[in-house]
Amino acid sequence: MKMYEIITTSAEQTMQLASDIGERLEPGDVLTLEGDLGAGKTTFTKGLGAGLGVKRTINSPTFTIIKEYFGRMPLYHMDVYRLEDSDEDIGFDEYFSGDGVVVVEWAQFIEEFLPEERLDIEITYKNETERVIKLTAGNDHMQKICEELVK
Repeated sequence: MKMYEIITTSAEQTMQLASDIGERLEPGDVLTLEGDLGAGKTTFTKGLGAGLGVKRTINSPTFTIIKEYFGRMPLYHMDVYRLEDSDEDIGFDEYFSGDGVVVVEWAQFIEEFLPEERLDIEITYKNETERVIKLTAGNDHMQKICEELVK
């Protein structure tokens, strides 16, 4: 797996990066999103939704585990933090091999259910405006997307 690092200097830049990724995604693509509270995971997901043509406001699915949005293809936004220490499978395979894009926050809690072919995204808070975004491509398709973005 190859890792790429991008530094953004504003929420708008983070959203634009995510939108650029969203424009390149295909049905069945899975992305994991890691970062501390306030790092920008929801901001990133909003940008991703914009790239997928989602018009609805995107917010964190903390209390519902999965939120569904619709654009040029479905976006399934999962926050699996509440599944820590749980072996419960809530039908992940149906989402991961489905007709949309899946974004999973706190993915380490469902590692055993995740496909290997995915894009892992880690957002680190650097200061009030800067974020370090690490992209780790788990297949050729994701690697191609990353290379197009960091040219």
